Amino acid sequence: MGIWLLGMAAVAFAAWWFHQKGQVLPLMHRAGLLAAVSGPAASAASGAVAPAPSREPARKEEEARPTRPDSPPTESPPEAEAKAEPDPEPEPEPEPPPEAFVPPAPANITGFPRPVRDVLEAQIALVRHGISSGPIDGVMGSQTGAALEAFQRQCRLELTARLTPETRARLIIDAGPLMPYRVTAEDLARLQPVSSTWLGKSQQSRLDYETILECVAEKHRASQRFLERENGAVDWAHVSAGQVLLVPRVTAPTNTFQAAFLRISLAGRTLEAFDYQDHLLAHFPCSIARSVEKRPVGRLEVVTVIEDPNYTFNPVIYPESAEGRRLGRKLVVPSGPNNPVGVAWIGLSRPGYGIHGTPVPELVGRTESHGCFRLANWDASYLLKLVSRGTPVFVEE
Repeated sequence: MGIWLLGMAAVAFAAWWFHQKGQVLPLMHRAGLLAAVSGPAASAASGAVAPAPSREPARKEEEARPTRPDSPPTESPPEAEAKAEPDPEPEPEPEPPPEAFVPPAPANITGFPRPVRDVLEAQIALVRHGISSGPIDGVMGSQTGAALEAFQRQCRLELTARLTPETRARLIIDAGPLMPYRVTAEDLARLQPVSSTWLGKSQQSRLDYETILECVAEKHRASQRFLERENGAVDWAHVSAGQVLLVPRVTAPTNTFQAAFLRISLAGRTLEAFDYQDHLLAHFPCSIARSVEKRPVGRLEVVTVIEDPNYTFNPVIYPESAEGRRLGRKLVVPSGPNNPVGVAWIGLSRPGYGIHGTPVPELVGRTESHGCFRLANWDASYLLKLVSRGTPVFVEE
């Protein structure tokens, strides 16, 4: 014990003496004095403050040291886990938009049935769906574009008014677009001239077809010019019974549902029929009144439905007719496809207004009427089957 005290005294004296000379620590290190002496006294003698002993577990110190790449990762201490903020939940990925349905084309592309290939075939195929493009002529015009867009609405396709691949895939034909038609004796027996005057018309037994070209064209919903082109070698002035002609292979519309309402677009010059779920049943080109004030915008109703009607000529409705001004009285004109209202009359709730056929289907949608809504005879005949008394008719700008 005495020896230890003497040693400590010697160390303290040496520290004081070397401190005075400015060489405390280097010489003490060289002399190995700090290594030989331990404890609080040595720390105080060196003028340094000893660090407090760490209270962290020894394992935490080991974790602070980097581990070898092949060492398994160590678990985080509970304290670290408690303080760490949770990772934000990833935002859900947006659902991809549904792919547009493109119906597959029939496997037998070269045979039948198959998708339509051109405008002519499309016009023919549209008829089966209750959609009219006017007289069939194989030409892509405004009425054919409107008919294609109506079909696209009917099938919920993209509205393009063009014969797109998707539209073509849904328009199917079962055979070639043209077929032979043999002229009959009954066809020829119907032909008769039609008077050019109102008085002369009123004196005829019937206003039937004037020519075999007109008769065959209307039977097959075709343009007369188209038939002339497809039958270039035919002498139409001398057609006899048994003559074979090429005509469009048209299938009548398959719909049997009654229309819940009709919609007439004055701007589009179209008439359409819909069922009770607003599904399109039929689409037709339509002529409208020449004068804006004679266009009955709003809600009307069907009040009469007449097949093959006669027509009452009223000079008041035809102020431009010199004959009417001269006669000064009404005339009853007999029925027939060349009757001024064609082969069908659908009377509306506004007096004097109706939906009807026409003797000149090529002019439907292109010329204007005195106030009624004019359709091709074949379209008026089909519409007659879809409506009844009380069917609403909405006329829109």
